Amino acid sequence: MALWIGTSGWQYEHWRERFYPAGLPQSRWLDHYAARFDTVELNVTFYRQPRPAVFDGWARRVPDGFRFALKASRYLTHVRRLRRPRESVEYLLEGATRLGPHLGPILLQLPPTLQAAPDALAEALSAFPADFHLAVEPRHRSWFSDEVRAVLADGNAALCWADRRGRLTPDWRTADWGYLRLHEGRAAPRPCYGRRALDGWVERIAGAWAPDADVYAYFNNDPLGCAVRDAALFGRRASRAGLRPTRTPAGAGIRIG
Repeated sequence: MALWIGTSGWQYEHWRERFYPAGLPQSRWLDHYAARFDTVELNVTFYRQPRPAVFDGWARRVPDGFRFALKASRYLTHVRRLRRPRESVEYLLEGATRLGPHLGPILLQLPPTLQAAPDALAEALSAFPADFHLAVEPRHRSWFSDEVRAVLADGNAALCWADRRGRLTPDWRTADWGYLRLHEGRAAPRPCYGRRALDGWVERIAGAWAPDADVYAYFNNDPLGCAVRDAALFGRRASRAGLRPTRTPAGAGIRIG
Protein backbone atom coordinates (compact mmCIF):
# COMPACT_ATOMS: atom_id res chain seq x y z
CA MET A 1 0.00 0.00 0.00
CA ALA A 2 1.22 3.48 -0.87
CA LEU A 3 -0.21 5.89 1.69
CA TRP A 4 0.07 9.33 0.13
CA ILE A 5 0.20 11.90 2.94
CA GLY A 6 -0.03 15.65 2.48
CA THR A 7 -1.90 18.79 3.42
CA SER A 8 -4.82 20.65 1.87
CA GLY A 9 -2.91 23.53 0.32
CA TRP A 10 0.52 24.93 1.11
CA GLN A 11 0.15 28.73 0.84
CA TYR A 12 -0.68 29.69 4.41
CA GLU A 13 0.90 32.85 5.76
CA HIS A 14 0.60 31.53 9.31
CA TRP A 15 2.94 28.67 8.41
CA ARG A 16 5.81 31.16 8.15
CA GLU A 17 8.27 30.39 10.95
CA ARG A 18 6.23 27.28 11.78
CA PHE A 19 7.04 25.32 8.61
CA TYR A 20 8.61 27.84 6.24
CA PRO A 21 11.84 29.59 7.27
CA ALA A 22 11.36 33.27 8.12
CA GLY A 23 13.39 34.55 5.17
CA LEU A 24 12.04 32.20 2.52
CA PRO A 25 10.01 34.13 -0.10
CA GLN A 26 6.48 32.87 -0.72
CA SER A 27 7.38 32.21 -4.35
CA ARG A 28 9.58 29.33 -3.12
CA TRP A 29 7.16 27.78 -0.66
CA LEU A 30 6.08 25.06 -3.10
CA ASP A 31 9.73 24.07 -3.58
CA HIS A 32 10.17 23.83 0.20
CA TYR A 33 6.94 21.84 0.56
CA ALA A 34 7.72 19.44 -2.32
CA ALA A 35 11.15 18.69 -0.84
CA ARG A 36 9.38 17.28 2.24
CA PHE A 37 6.09 15.85 0.94
CA ASP A 38 5.15 13.81 -2.14
CA THR A 39 1.59 15.13 -2.53
CA VAL A 40 -0.65 18.13 -1.88
CA GLU A 41 -4.34 18.81 -2.31
CA LEU A 42 -5.08 21.92 -4.39
CA ASN A 43 -7.99 23.93 -3.01
CA VAL A 44 -7.44 26.89 -5.33
CA THR A 45 -9.14 25.04 -8.19
CA PHE A 46 -12.36 25.03 -6.17
CA TYR A 47 -12.48 28.84 -6.14
CA ARG A 48 -11.04 29.68 -9.55
CA GLN A 49 -9.28 28.06 -12.48
CA PRO A 50 -5.59 29.08 -12.57
CA ARG A 51 -4.08 30.11 -15.88
CA PRO A 52 -2.50 27.28 -17.92
CA ALA A 53 0.97 28.70 -17.22
CA VAL A 54 0.35 28.22 -13.49
CA PHE A 55 -0.31 24.50 -13.94
CA ASP A 56 2.78 24.27 -16.15
CA GLY A 57 4.86 25.98 -13.48
CA TRP A 58 3.65 23.66 -10.74
CA ALA A 59 4.51 20.62 -12.85
CA ARG A 60 8.03 21.93 -13.53
CA ARG A 61 8.81 22.73 -9.92
CA VAL A 62 7.98 19.45 -8.22
CA PRO A 63 10.17 16.33 -8.27
CA ASP A 64 9.44 13.11 -10.12
CA GLY A 65 6.69 11.13 -8.42
CA PHE A 66 5.01 14.13 -6.79
CA ARG A 67 1.20 14.18 -7.15
CA PHE A 68 -1.35 16.98 -6.98
CA ALA A 69 -4.91 16.19 -5.93
CA LEU A 70 -7.36 18.76 -7.35
CA LYS A 71 -10.58 19.94 -5.80
CA ALA A 72 -13.23 20.31 -8.53
CA SER A 73 -14.70 23.75 -9.16
CA ARG A 74 -17.52 24.97 -6.94
CA TYR A 75 -19.29 25.92 -10.17
CA LEU A 76 -19.79 22.19 -10.79
CA THR A 77 -20.59 21.18 -7.21
CA HIS A 78 -22.19 24.26 -5.61
CA VAL A 79 -23.64 26.33 -8.48
CA ARG A 80 -24.66 23.65 -10.98
CA ARG A 81 -25.07 21.16 -8.10
CA LEU A 82 -23.74 18.37 -10.37
CA ARG A 83 -26.26 19.11 -13.17
CA ARG A 84 -25.05 19.57 -16.77
CA PRO A 85 -21.48 18.79 -15.74
CA ARG A 86 -19.68 18.38 -19.05
CA GLU A 87 -18.68 22.00 -19.67
CA SER A 88 -17.34 22.41 -16.11
CA VAL A 89 -15.42 19.16 -16.29
CA GLU A 90 -13.85 19.98 -19.64
CA TYR A 91 -12.74 23.37 -18.36
CA LEU A 92 -11.17 21.82 -15.25
CA LEU A 93 -9.35 19.20 -17.30
CA GLU A 94 -7.87 21.86 -19.60
CA GLY A 95 -5.74 22.88 -16.66
CA ALA A 96 -5.46 19.62 -14.74
CA THR A 97 -4.07 17.60 -17.62
CA ARG A 98 -1.18 20.06 -17.95
CA LEU A 99 0.19 18.52 -14.75
CA GLY A 100 0.93 15.36 -16.72
CA PRO A 101 2.27 12.53 -14.53
CA HIS A 102 1.89 14.77 -11.47
CA LEU A 103 -1.92 14.68 -11.67
CA GLY A 104 -3.44 12.64 -8.86
CA PRO A 105 -7.10 12.28 -7.83
CA ILE A 106 -9.86 14.84 -8.33
CA LEU A 107 -12.15 15.56 -5.38
CA LEU A 108 -15.80 16.57 -5.68
CA GLN A 109 -16.78 18.12 -2.35
CA LEU A 110 -20.54 18.54 -2.23
CA PRO A 111 -22.28 21.41 -0.42
CA PRO A 112 -23.87 20.56 2.95
CA THR A 113 -27.28 21.70 1.64
CA LEU A 114 -27.23 19.35 -1.35
CA GLN A 115 -29.36 16.30 -0.65
CA ALA A 116 -28.76 13.00 -2.36
CA ALA A 117 -29.16 13.01 -6.14
CA PRO A 118 -27.74 9.69 -7.34
CA ASP A 119 -28.60 10.29 -11.00
CA ALA A 120 -26.86 13.66 -11.01
CA LEU A 121 -23.82 12.14 -9.34
CA ALA A 122 -23.67 9.37 -11.90
CA GLU A 123 -23.86 11.94 -14.72
CA ALA A 124 -21.07 14.02 -13.17
CA LEU A 125 -18.78 11.04 -12.69
CA SER A 126 -19.37 9.87 -16.27
CA ALA A 127 -18.29 13.29 -17.59
CA PHE A 128 -14.69 12.51 -16.58
CA PRO A 129 -12.43 10.18 -18.56
CA ALA A 130 -12.71 6.60 -17.34
CA ASP A 131 -9.08 6.39 -16.19
CA PHE A 132 -9.32 9.34 -13.77
CA HIS A 133 -9.38 8.76 -10.03
CA LEU A 134 -12.41 10.58 -8.60
CA ALA A 135 -13.33 11.00 -4.94
CA VAL A 136 -16.63 12.35 -3.62
CA GLU A 137 -17.13 14.05 -0.25
CA PRO A 138 -20.88 14.32 0.50
CA ARG A 139 -21.84 16.53 3.44
CA HIS A 140 -25.56 15.76 3.75
CA ARG A 141 -26.52 12.52 5.47
CA SER A 142 -29.02 11.59 2.76
CA TRP A 143 -26.10 10.57 0.53
CA PHE A 144 -25.22 7.61 2.72
CA SER A 145 -27.52 5.09 1.06
CA ASP A 146 -27.09 1.83 -0.80
CA GLU A 147 -28.06 3.54 -4.07
CA VAL A 148 -25.33 6.16 -3.78
CA ARG A 149 -22.83 3.54 -2.71
CA ALA A 150 -23.61 1.57 -5.88
CA VAL A 151 -23.14 4.68 -8.07
CA LEU A 152 -19.71 5.25 -6.57
CA ALA A 153 -18.71 1.62 -6.91
CA ASP A 154 -19.87 1.45 -10.54
CA GLY A 155 -17.52 4.32 -11.37
CA ASN A 156 -14.65 3.11 -9.16
CA ALA A 157 -15.02 6.47 -7.40
CA ALA A 158 -13.88 6.66 -3.79
CA LEU A 159 -16.15 7.83 -1.03
CA CYS A 160 -14.00 10.40 0.74
CA TRP A 161 -13.61 9.39 4.36
CA ALA A 162 -13.89 12.70 6.22
CA ASP A 163 -13.41 13.52 9.87
CA ARG A 164 -14.33 16.70 11.71
CA ARG A 165 -13.96 16.39 15.50
CA GLY A 166 -15.03 12.78 15.45
CA ARG A 167 -17.98 13.16 13.05
CA LEU A 168 -17.26 10.53 10.43
CA THR A 169 -18.49 9.33 7.06
CA PRO A 170 -19.28 5.61 6.63
CA ASP A 171 -16.38 3.20 6.15
CA TRP A 172 -17.42 2.37 2.60
CA ARG A 173 -14.71 1.09 0.29
CA THR A 174 -16.26 1.93 -3.08
CA ALA A 175 -13.04 1.84 -5.13
CA ASP A 176 -9.77 -0.06 -5.27
CA TRP A 177 -8.08 3.06 -3.89
CA GLY A 178 -8.94 5.46 -1.06
CA TYR A 179 -9.19 9.12 -0.10
CA LEU A 180 -9.19 10.59 3.42
CA ARG A 181 -9.60 14.21 4.60
CA LEU A 182 -8.89 15.12 8.21
CA HIS A 183 -10.54 18.48 8.86
CA GLU A 184 -10.34 19.05 12.60
CA GLY A 185 -9.01 17.07 15.53
CA ARG A 186 -9.93 17.24 19.20
CA ALA A 187 -6.45 17.39 20.72
CA ALA A 188 -4.72 20.46 22.14
CA PRO A 189 -4.05 22.89 20.66
CA ARG A 190 -7.19 22.86 18.55
CA PRO A 191 -7.53 21.78 15.71
CA CYS A 192 -4.65 19.29 16.01
CA TYR A 193 -5.07 15.51 16.13
CA GLY A 194 -3.79 13.35 18.96
CA ARG A 195 -1.77 10.16 18.63
CA ARG A 196 -4.69 7.93 19.56
CA ALA A 197 -6.88 9.41 16.83
CA LEU A 198 -4.14 9.05 14.23
CA ASP A 199 -3.50 5.45 15.25
CA GLY A 200 -7.20 4.79 14.78
CA TRP A 201 -7.04 6.08 11.22
CA VAL A 202 -3.98 3.96 10.51
CA GLU A 203 -5.89 0.88 11.67
CA ARG A 204 -8.96 1.72 9.58
CA ILE A 205 -6.90 2.24 6.44
CA ALA A 206 -4.91 -0.96 6.96
CA GLY A 207 -8.12 -2.93 7.45
CA ALA A 208 -9.90 -1.58 4.37
CA TRP A 209 -7.48 -1.73 1.44
CA ALA A 210 -5.21 -4.27 -0.16
CA PRO A 211 -1.46 -3.89 0.48
CA ASP A 212 -0.84 -2.60 -3.04
CA ALA A 213 -3.65 0.03 -3.04
CA ASP A 214 -3.07 3.77 -3.23
CA VAL A 215 -4.68 5.70 -0.37
CA TYR A 216 -4.50 9.51 -0.19
CA ALA A 217 -4.71 11.29 3.17
CA TYR A 218 -4.81 15.09 3.44
CA PHE A 219 -4.83 17.20 6.58
CA ASN A 220 -7.08 20.24 6.26
CA ASN A 221 -6.51 21.56 9.81
CA ASP A 222 -4.07 24.28 8.77
CA PRO A 223 -4.40 26.71 11.76
CA LEU A 224 -1.34 26.85 14.03
CA GLY A 225 0.56 24.56 11.67
CA CYS A 226 -1.39 21.53 12.92
CA ALA A 227 -1.75 20.05 9.43
CA VAL A 228 1.99 19.82 8.83
CA ARG A 229 2.76 18.50 12.31
CA ASP A 230 -0.06 15.94 12.14
CA ALA A 231 0.91 14.76 8.65
CA ALA A 232 4.46 14.12 9.83
CA LEU A 233 3.25 12.28 12.93
CA PHE A 234 0.74 10.28 10.87
CA GLY A 235 3.49 9.16 8.51
CA ARG A 236 5.67 7.90 11.33
CA ARG A 237 2.84 6.00 13.00
CA ALA A 238 1.72 4.48 9.69
CA SER A 239 5.26 3.29 9.02
CA ARG A 240 5.45 1.64 12.44
CA ALA A 241 2.20 -0.17 11.65
CA GLY A 242 3.69 -1.68 8.49
CA LEU A 243 2.15 0.65 5.90
CA ARG A 244 4.19 2.41 3.22
CA PRO A 245 3.70 6.17 3.72
CA THR A 246 5.18 8.69 1.33
CA ARG A 247 7.69 11.28 2.54
CA THR A 248 6.76 13.56 5.42
CA PRO A 249 8.96 16.13 7.15
CA ALA A 250 10.89 15.58 10.34
CA GLY A 251 8.73 16.70 13.24
CA ALA A 252 11.57 18.57 14.91
CA GLY A 253 11.39 21.29 12.24
CA ILE A 254 7.70 22.07 12.78
CA ARG A 255 6.45 24.51 15.39
CA ILE A 256 2.77 24.65 16.34
CA GLY A 257 0.82 26.99 18.57
